Amino acid sequence: MMKPNESYHLEVKEAVGRLDKYISDQCPLLSRSRVQKLIEEGQITVNSNLQKASYKVAIGDKVDIQVPPPEPSPLLPEDIPLDILFEDQDLLVINKPAGLTVHPAPGHHSGTLVNAVLAHTPDLETGESNRPGIVHRLDKDTSGIIVVAKNAVAHMKLAEQFKNRTIKKQYLALVIGHIKPEQGLIEGEIGRDPRNRQRMAIVESGREAHTEYKVKNYYDGYSLLEIHPRTGRTHQIRVHLAAVGFPIAGDRVYGGQVPGLERQFLHAYKLEFQLPSSGELKEFTAELPGDLMRFLKGIVEKTQK
Repeated sequence: MMKPNESYHLEVKEAVGRLDKYISDQCPLLSRSRVQKLIEEGQITVNSNLQKASYKVAIGDKVDIQVPPPEPSPLLPEDIPLDILFEDQDLLVINKPAGLTVHPAPGHHSGTLVNAVLAHTPDLETGESNRPGIVHRLDKDTSGIIVVAKNAVAHMKLAEQFKNRTIKKQYLALVIGHIKPEQGLIEGEIGRDPRNRQRMAIVESGREAHTEYKVKNYYDGYSLLEIHPRTGRTHQIRVHLAAVGFPIAGDRVYGGQVPGLERQFLHAYKLEFQLPSSGELKEFTAELPGDLMRFLKGIVEKTQK
């Protein structure tokens, strides 16, 4: 188990490409961006030599990693209400409302889920300084379940489950049109849209992404889907559905504008994973919030007329 403020030694058993990707794959507690920062700081060597993040590892390479103690978070706790579904010594399971950003970003240092969690758990001790406890993310205007780690060991065990794809994520999404077939798999590499850096797109240089869907109901002009993302790329569900011609209702970024809906109809409905402390398999659910329920009720009534 990799913990902060320790040294580690890896020996490459098979060539797998870039140095930063190899280390982040081997060490789930270290995000790829964190690895890149450690490389820039000279904390990582290959065969006792400094290398760039893009260095292609070779069989037999010896990789040494020095993980310094985490920097104190510069973020301030804020008294923002949290809908906590579950809490133990290791983690929080939170039902995030739409409109709440998960963690600070440049130019946006307050009013986030992280600020709220720091008020609830002042001794949060894991993760990067600007995103302590964050293991996975939801878009600002996507509501639903998110899990936050309280300590480094819990963070690592949860990250391993995400990496190994043993965590089961289920979303509810309303898309424009009647998608066919009723059940399917959407695939396509996702990366930054070269024409608009604020968007993601299916691009040849992107990272592999797989999204399973199943139709729950057809309505007048819409389909309600159950979504099981196999991977967790930025905007993955939104990009994939838009790419096959069925954008999420209310998603103004990816072509799903509809009257009466101010944000994308996408909700992280269910999350199933093993508790870090005991290994017990737990399932959590969060019902659709009021704004989405009201819109859905309206189209149900319209369909029934």
